[in-house]
Amino acid sequence: MFEGFSLVVWVVLAVAAGCVGFAKTAIGGIGMVAVALFAVVLPARESTGALLPLLIAGDVVAVAAYRRHGSWRTVLALLPGVVPGLVVGALFLAAVGDKTLQLVLGATLLLLSVWQLVLRIRARRTRDDDAAPGPSASRPVAIAAGAGAGFATMTANAAGPVMTLYLVMAGLPKLQMLGTGAWFFLVVNLMKVPFSASLKLIDPPSLLLDLALTPAMLVGAAAGWLLVRRLHQQQFEVAALGLAAVSAALLLATA
Repeated sequence: MFEGFSLVVWVVLAVAAGCVGFAKTAIGGIGMVAVALFAVVLPARESTGALLPLLIAGDVVAVAAYRRHGSWRTVLALLPGVVPGLVVGALFLAAVGDKTLQLVLGATLLLLSVWQLVLRIRARRTRDDDAAPGPSASRPVAIAAGAGAGFATMTANAAGPVMTLYLVMAGLPKLQMLGTGAWFFLVVNLMKVPFSASLKLIDPPSLLLDLALTPAMLVGAAAGWLLVRRLHQQQFEVAALGLAAVSAALLLATA
């Protein structure tokens, strides 16, 4: 895998690894940048397999940083939808081309971003944002969000924006969002390993690549950990939603 790597490729991969770490400890939407960068310099399917172990390493770092802030009630509400989402995602991944996959994911994320924008405008008009009920109160919506996250993460490691949108709509405080997301993605990404292994997306060369990129991921995680403490709740939510929308646009533009 490494023989044909130029300095430019290594720089791109290092930046992508930094984005992984930053997404895990700060704003999840930027993880889509890492997905896009990996897909630019590696074949699409190889990039999916190479990214997964790096994501798991980032999840471990995030859990270590925010383990006390997670909401297991939210995690458990989402999990029933994850396994069906993973199964459908694996079947979809085996059946369609990369372009179709990008278009479906990009359109879905863009629609979710618009939906959340509408909800926020309505909340401002009523001046009662904190009292507005979030999706966490609805079990069907939580299961649907879990299925969407499972599908997106299985097909393109792209569940970050989906979960960001759900957790923002659920009204979780900043650190609770980060802690809940950390536990959720650690569990889900570990669940993905057998699927990815059966599809032969993970192999020894990709694991060596992940090992080489781990220092860059840790730098990104440290930067995110330092930054998030300087952001107020509203700034954090706006940044999270903005990056989710940018991620959707990036998927559609590169499809």
